[in-house]
Amino acid sequence: MSQARELGDRALVSVRRIAGTREAFVVAAVALALVALMEAGNRGDQTGLDLGTGLLLGLCATVPIAFLPAHPIPVALAVTLANVVVLAGSDAPYVAGVLAGLVALYRLARSRSRRLAFPFLLPFVVFALAEQRPGSTAVLVLMTAAVLLGAAVRERGTAAATAAAGRETAETLLDYTARGERARIARELHDVVAHHISIIAVQAETTRLTTPGMPPEGAQRLVAIGDTARSALTEMRRLLGVLREDVDSGIRSTRSPQPGLEQLNTLVDEARASSGASTRLIVRGHVVPLDPGVQLTAFRIVQEALTNARRHAPGAAADVELDYTDEALRLWIRDNGPGPALDQDGTGGHGLVGMRERAAMMDGTLVFGRSPGGGFVVEAVLPIPPDEP
Repeated sequence: MSQARELGDRALVSVRRIAGTREAFVVAAVALALVALMEAGNRGDQTGLDLGTGLLLGLCATVPIAFLPAHPIPVALAVTLANVVVLAGSDAPYVAGVLAGLVALYRLARSRSRRLAFPFLLPFVVFALAEQRPGSTAVLVLMTAAVLLGAAVRERGTAAATAAAGRETAETLLDYTARGERARIARELHDVVAHHISIIAVQAETTRLTTPGMPPEGAQRLVAIGDTARSALTEMRRLLGVLREDVDSGIRSTRSPQPGLEQLNTLVDEARASSGASTRLIVRGHVVPLDPGVQLTAFRIVQEALTNARRHAPGAAADVELDYTDEALRLWIRDNGPGPALDQDGTGGHGLVGMRERAAMMDGTLVFGRSPGGGFVVEAVLPIPPDEP
């Protein structure tokens, strides 16, 4: 049933497109006029109309169709009058005239109100009820059907336009709501989180400079804390720029380029310096340039995994391994520590869940858990798009 309705809708759309052009009405008017002339010539003087009058009425009932798109009311009036005059002469209506009347009344009911189209049916009602004319009842039924069909199509189009406007309004309201929520999140990040992170950076630097007799190792730790806090502020400013760009797309904030695989050496060096333990970067396969989205995802996964290693396994050695294949980039981040605490379902905290979501956004996979040989391991597979080299 639904397929039949869909096919009917497509056919109706095709008919509308063809019938909606002015050239189509001109062609239809010429064709119907030729048919009307043939009908008048075949009838001759066998009916109540002479040949000249029959030819004239046939042309009056068909030729105006050429002007129907621009003047539906005058055309419908002319065609209706021509058909009524034929019926009044005790003659059967011309087939071409009836067809032209159907087209005219359908177009009138479709483009105007049905209240304007129904009065054109009154003459046919009179002939069908008061006087017996050949084919008057059939003509009334056909003309009424044309008006009802045109009115139904018009109402359906109006309902579709109303529904489309409602959907557009709902989408606009939803977009405004989302923009407002992003603006609120941006304000909270800027006013609360960024404030506290900046305090951490300032206190770390102040403690290093004002504490007498601090061991060099402690001073280095405080420097690392300050650098980490400032890096977090930089990342947060970048995130705020993205949120505010969504809120006001007309103002583009200047942001530093997103990190990629080229920055992994720096990331590993920072992890080694902050933890004081061995941290290695191992690269396998043929290194090729990848899509920036794949590179950013890989960088963030490595960054989060190393952060977890420092947090949950201080002083543990870690290895970061990249394996380039033809189909995917594979990542392993291993350490010899206990790793973060996992839930009963093995989901872990927000950091581990975030890494998995990042991989899923690139159509990749990510698994993590305790390694059989001891330690904790994070393994990710990020597919390389087919158009990549």
